[in-house]
Amino acid sequence: MKKASLFFCVLAAIAFVSGTSPVPAQAKKVSLNYANFPPAPTFPCVQMERWKTEIEKRTDGAVQINTFPGGTLLGAKEMMDGVINGQADIGCICMAYQPGRFTVTNATSLPLNIPDAKTGSLVLLDLYNKYQPEAFDKVKVLTMFVTAPANIMSKAPVAELSDLKGLDLRASGGAAQILKAWGANQVGMPMSDTPEALQKGVVKGLFSSLEVMKDLKFAEICKYITITDTVIYPFAVIMNKGSWDKLPDDVKQVMDGMIQEQSAWTGEYMDRHVSDSIAWSKKEHQVEVITLSAEKKAEWNARLAPITESWIKTAQEKGLPGDRIVKDIKTLIEKHAAK
Repeated sequence: MKKASLFFCVLAAIAFVSGTSPVPAQAKKVSLNYANFPPAPTFPCVQMERWKTEIEKRTDGAVQINTFPGGTLLGAKEMMDGVINGQADIGCICMAYQPGRFTVTNATSLPLNIPDAKTGSLVLLDLYNKYQPEAFDKVKVLTMFVTAPANIMSKAPVAELSDLKGLDLRASGGAAQILKAWGANQVGMPMSDTPEALQKGVVKGLFSSLEVMKDLKFAEICKYITITDTVIYPFAVIMNKGSWDKLPDDVKQVMDGMIQEQSAWTGEYMDRHVSDSIAWSKKEHQVEVITLSAEKKAEWNARLAPITESWIKTAQEKGLPGDRIVKDIKTLIEKHAAK
């Protein structure tokens, strides 16, 4: 027998004895890049890392998520188009940065008394699921969530509308309309520039969710918090359609199964973090928390009614059912707040 023939006979014998055909190559791991714009310690990035950990665990390591916080892969304003164009597989967007683009989902940032981040996050997700806005047609939505409601942090106490008249406060997005309605001056600037602006007196406070009192040490300067619980900011985690289509079905099932769970988890995390921040501010820096009476809160809220009315009109001009969207949000708030 020729040596070559003998060689193949030996191979065949080994295969027969082992009872197996040649071993297939191990399935290739899926590697995905996830871009985020705020610094790593902030809540959008905390939820990103939690999602990464859970996806990798629930897929038994078949999926690897590479996270890029702090705008290192994509910045806030180019995030949506960057994901659509494939610069990142996954991205986290703040819809308030493009109000004309995300009209339906940005309706959650109207002054409609969303009481906390968990309620707001589930309201936002339900609203998206019902209306399926065209703005998201080119991406796969992996979850949605919101900030905690915005409140006033200031150097001097703010207990009356008269205290707000002409007061310079740092704020962004839809908060500008709210401050204007109350008589304050909205000053736009990055949050990272705010500590220096407070120290120099460029602004006398800010209007934002309260975790920054601890995270950014604003409690060292702003000795007063006025609880208004008005505006929230909606976020979405979105994925490139091509990257989504390439995923195995079992991986898609895992990600779909986490959409609502991640929304609720992020809202709960945010609410706990805000409570911790308030407690820390009071204990470590003797910050005073001012709570408006029901009568004063009604007076302050009355000033904001035209903002919602104006949004409804604008939405209707775009062919959207503005009235119905606002009613749906109010109904969803009652549904989720009751839980």
